[in-house]
Amino acid sequence: MRIKKSLRWTGVLLLIASLSSVASGQEGWVAARRGAAGKDLNTVYFADSKRGWIAGDDGFVSYTNDGGRTWTQQALDTSDAVNDVYFRNKEDGYLLAGNRIFKTDDGGRAWRGANRLLAGNFDGALPELYSIRFTGKKKGWVVGSLSRRDNVIGSLLLYTNDEGASWLRKIVPTREELIHLDFINDKSGWIVGASGTILHTEDAGETWTIQRSGVDVTLYHVDFRNSREGWAVGERGTILRTIDGGESWARVKAPVRNTLLSVEFVDDERGWIVGRGGVILRSDDRGLTWLQQESKTKQNLYALFMEKKNGWAVGGDGIVLQYER
Repeated sequence: MRIKKSLRWTGVLLLIASLSSVASGQEGWVAARRGAAGKDLNTVYFADSKRGWIAGDDGFVSYTNDGGRTWTQQALDTSDAVNDVYFRNKEDGYLLAGNRIFKTDDGGRAWRGANRLLAGNFDGALPELYSIRFTGKKKGWVVGSLSRRDNVIGSLLLYTNDEGASWLRKIVPTREELIHLDFINDKSGWIVGASGTILHTEDAGETWTIQRSGVDVTLYHVDFRNSREGWAVGERGTILRTIDGGESWARVKAPVRNTLLSVEFVDDERGWIVGRGGVILRSDDRGLTWLQQESKTKQNLYALFMEKKNGWAVGGDGIVLQYER
């Protein structure tokens, strides 16, 4: 991913961390990591209130089963950066690193390399995978890019109908890098990427159409609450909002110009955004207005995972932030 090519290589120290919980009754974000600085963390995912994963550079993956009080590093057969972790139920999960799709069927206790996509399958172009989602037990989607000599030359959309045992390419009406996808059900989904790209399907991915974003910056993340209301964020403080399923997108004023990398709403009213330079934004009015929250870090925050009462943000140099109400 282009943002990671320019930002992620800040260190190779091993993160062996013990994370502390936020003080009871205290609302806000605190640094939850103790110990030596670590690798850049690109993704965070919790399957439930206790079990979660953080992952990032050099194949680093760490797991908690006590809500983040302690973390244990897991073995992963790759030195590529991990870009995404996703579970479709409590036992079956997937992890993207470089051109490989890893799978677990034991709740994340062990990861095996299910698929490796080779350049020979794409006319010599090297695939890199960024985001994965499943819309049912067997049907799943992955987005990414194809590169030659470190230059992106095409988009990549893959799907599976057999729980990830095999993956097929789906041709889409753009050659732009595809970075993140979100589905609200088995029929309706959105993809965002470079040059303001937004793609939408209403027929379970059989066809994808371009939606006009009105911007030409890279969009890094998209989040939909329902079939009509959604948000996308990206470069230069870009926040986009739609209330008609993406037929039209409107730009929302942001209090910063930093690149924004992840957005997530926990209900119809409350949402958060994280980005470069330790930026955290919060909205309590359906994303109409955004206020900056104190993060106490200048590290880039690459990923966000929010629940109604707590949340996590991860980023550069192994930073892990925890939020509790």
